[in-house]
Amino acid sequence: MNEWLERPATLRGAAFALLAANIGIVCTGGLVRLTGSGLGCPTWPRCTDESYVTTSEMGYHGVIEFGNRTLTFVLSVFAVVALAAAWRQRARSRAALRGAVWVLAGIAAQGVLGGITVRMALNPWTVAAHFLLSIALIAVAFLFWYRTREQPPRWTAPRAMRTAGIVITAVSAAVLVLGTVVTGSGPHSGDTKASRTGFDPEAMSQLHADAVFVLVGLSIAVWFGLRALGAPLRVTRAAAVLVLVELSQGVVGFVQYFAGLPWYVVILHMLGACLVWTATLNLLLAMSPPRSQAGSDERDHSLASTA
Repeated sequence: MNEWLERPATLRGAAFALLAANIGIVCTGGLVRLTGSGLGCPTWPRCTDESYVTTSEMGYHGVIEFGNRTLTFVLSVFAVVALAAAWRQRARSRAALRGAVWVLAGIAAQGVLGGITVRMALNPWTVAAHFLLSIALIAVAFLFWYRTREQPPRWTAPRAMRTAGIVITAVSAAVLVLGTVVTGSGPHSGDTKASRTGFDPEAMSQLHADAVFVLVGLSIAVWFGLRALGAPLRVTRAAAVLVLVELSQGVVGFVQYFAGLPWYVVILHMLGACLVWTATLNLLLAMSPPRSQAGSDERDHSLASTA
């Protein structure tokens, strides 16, 4: 067992499994909401006041909600394996060990927030927080996985281009936040008893779409900029992948809106949101200098300002 945990491939595999599982649980969480099963288990941590598991009286709503809760334990198993491998390989990468700890802590926090969401009868703002915490956890899991890979020499992008990468990341995050507001204003509340934000769904959808247009425009501009600068192929490819994923997500978004929000298209849109986010992070990391060089850049800038 120790020999297996000490293999770099084990750590990489566990990290990737964590990333994939965190994306997957976002989609299954969407299925809970879209089937009206958000209160299939009406309390927490029990499923009912008398039982920790679903009962026949809860019907398929209880099965769906309890099934989604069970996936948290699957995530936890992946996280424990990843943490054990990272601990055995801590001499090789302290950063990976910190990443494994943060992912495990995030899974625990997500479980508690999920319980609070149920206790608050699917208040749209706690539902939004639940989703956004998943997005933050995906970011941590992606960085964890990224650090377990064999890294090629990083290309140092000009400061302006690195700033553009940060702006794209911020806009991508804003798109996700606005998406939760659209969801909280729309018809898929997770349960007939759940409240809504009170915002106009069409107005929120338009605001969300406007932010997407900005994101796509910025991403295309960065892609052209990277090509003009002669950036390495892996960096320009990261920008191209982001643009393609964004355009695909835009098509799915228009289809779900004009088709009346069919559940299977909405789940595909949620998956697309996670893929846009990971593609955004991939581009940001591809343009980021090594930590030592980033620190050197900041010191040089500080010295220049002093002079």
